[in-house]
Amino acid sequence: MKFDNSKFDKNGELKNGHFQEFFKNGAIACEGDYKDGERTGEWKYYLLNGIIKAIGNYTLGKMTGEWKWYHVNGILNQVGTFENELKTGVWTRYYDNGQLWDETEFKAGKKVKILRVFDKFGNEKAKK
Repeated sequence: MKFDNSKFDKNGELKNGHFQEFFKNGAIACEGDYKDGERTGEWKYYLLNGIIKAIGNYTLGKMTGEWKWYHVNGILNQVGTFENELKTGVWTRYYDNGQLWDETEFKAGKKVKILRVFDKFGNEKAKK
C-alpha cells in the first residue's frame, strides 16, 4: 500500500489532528497525528491482518526516537533509534522466532560496526 504523504487534506488545508488510512478491505493501514501538515508524535502502521507492522515517532515530519518493526506473526523484528531520520545508536534485529539475530551500531545514518550476530538458536556466531 502506498501511504498519503501529502501535507494537505482533501480541502486543500494543512493537515491537523488525528488521521487514519485504510486498506481496500477496510482494515486500518496506519494512524497518527498531523500538526501544520507534518506528521507528529506516535504513528502506527499495520499489516492487513491487523497486526502492528511498525510503531514510532515523528517530530516535524521526520522519524525520531525509537522505532519498532514486527514480523507478520507479531514478534519483534527490529528496534532502533532515529535522529532526524538517520539511524543512530545500536540497532537490534530478531528472527521470527523471537531469538536475537544481530546488533549493529550506527552513527548519522551510517553503519559503524556489527557488534554481535547470532543463529536462530541463540548461539553467537564468530566475527569475521
